[in-house]
Amino acid sequence: MTTPANYQDYVATHEQAALRLKDISINYKAKRGIVHAVRNISLHLNAGESLALIGESGSGKSTLALGIVRLLVKSAEISSGKVIYQRDGKTMEVLSLQGDALRRFRWAETAMVFQAALNAFNPVLRIWQQIWDTAKAHGWRDKKAVRKKAMELLDLVQLDAERVIDLYPHELSGGMRQRVLIALALMLDPQVIILDEPTTALDILTQRTIINLLRDLKAARNFTMLFISHNLAIAAELANRIATMYAGTIVEIGPTDEIFYHPRHPYTLGLIRAVPTVTGGFEKLESIPGSPPDLIDLPTGCKFHPRCAFATERCRLEEPVLEKIDEDHYAACWHWRSVNPKL
Repeated sequence: MTTPANYQDYVATHEQAALRLKDISINYKAKRGIVHAVRNISLHLNAGESLALIGESGSGKSTLALGIVRLLVKSAEISSGKVIYQRDGKTMEVLSLQGDALRRFRWAETAMVFQAALNAFNPVLRIWQQIWDTAKAHGWRDKKAVRKKAMELLDLVQLDAERVIDLYPHELSGGMRQRVLIALALMLDPQVIILDEPTTALDILTQRTIINLLRDLKAARNFTMLFISHNLAIAAELANRIATMYAGTIVEIGPTDEIFYHPRHPYTLGLIRAVPTVTGGFEKLESIPGSPPDLIDLPTGCKFHPRCAFATERCRLEEPVLEKIDEDHYAACWHWRSVNPKL
């Protein structure tokens, strides 16, 4: 089926997607004014697929993820939009969930693996106690059954379950804590797993272990994955589709190969050119000039135009919307035809 030219229509055609976002906007209240952290984002995740969100720090990736699971801080507000979740023929509007229904959604339907693994655990409780508290909060009462499943999951993430389950978080290495978090995320068999920078602050060998682990788990359990990363190489390995975020909105989205070999937004191209390759020399690296914009006082027109080599007067005056480039590939750029790299 040919994809629609309009991106909103494209998202709307995926009515059976596991997760759909419709025009989500999230703001923070600050002393200087309103921080427009996420601006009118629409997305869909089909059951079993992996979508990576890439972009610089401050582009809104983590805020969007926290908004999906309703874990934003009190100063944040989802000012518009809908989050629609579907599983086994049942549909729920996530932003309207309250109390027990919201608690069930957060772990039994959509689980999140946070960026700072040590901060995600209570430092004075053993791993087992934290697993049991999580299961108990979601209605489990059989302690033996919970411990048995926890041991199986810890084995699944390649840990010595007998030893690890009774340790404190500080007794584990960074990579081990990350794997415990992944096991905990899988505890209630969620359909969607959100991973926020799961390899940050890990050494290169541990990163490879986590990547291989996620790939194996994905193949074995076929969950739907939203993967947030600064690391383009990891995104390329784990994702079916990639969405580039800039200044709180999506500026390009498409299949992984299309995004990496035929990027059509100057920002995506800049991110790719800023990463060293195995075959390329360091002299070929090109950083993106300037800094991300102030999200309280955003530039007019295209938010990337102050840093863009392709910018014209139209870019300064009008903000582009996502436009169809190819099948399943959309970019928000007035001059996408000029962005024709040979990568």
